[in-house]
Amino acid sequence: MRTTSDTIAAIGLAIGGAFGLAGTFVTSAPLRETLWAIDGAALVVATALLTMKYQRLGNDCVAAGFLTFLAGETLIMAGNAAGLEASVPSYVGGISLWAAALVLIGAANTFALWMRLTGLIAAILFVVTVAMVLWGAPLLPTTAPLPAAGYPFLGLTFIGWIWTLVKADEGGA
Repeated sequence: MRTTSDTIAAIGLAIGGAFGLAGTFVTSAPLRETLWAIDGAALVVATALLTMKYQRLGNDCVAAGFLTFLAGETLIMAGNAAGLEASVPSYVGGISLWAAALVLIGAANTFALWMRLTGLIAAILFVVTVAMVLWGAPLLPTTAPLPAAGYPFLGLTFIGWIWTLVKADEGGA
């Protein structure tokens, strides 16, 4: 049975995914930072609720994954208002944690295979981005092809998690 927490988490994931992606493509720095602040807050709320849900269900790996994602998102949020260039250190730390979170969440058979695969692809793309930045590539959070190529896969993973939460009314996760 779907709970109020599931509904709030699903809404948070939807807002986070939509506003995060939108922020990547706007050219106005104040608008981008506003969209990303909303995105970050929504994802922190959603992943906090999902951490609690999966911990109560006894799925420690998935719960730890959502907690790790929450930590990464807060790190990204911390640098958001500094602007693109100044936010790179916290962004790199944050997407490192996103990648770890996606691997943790996908390691369990809790979610459908396609969700685990989109999460793994996003994680790989984020790890490659981190490595490139650490080795001197001048990448920003909005740079294409990396890290921008990871965002659609992260968004698809969010859609899968939302779908899982919504279908809980029908006897799903």
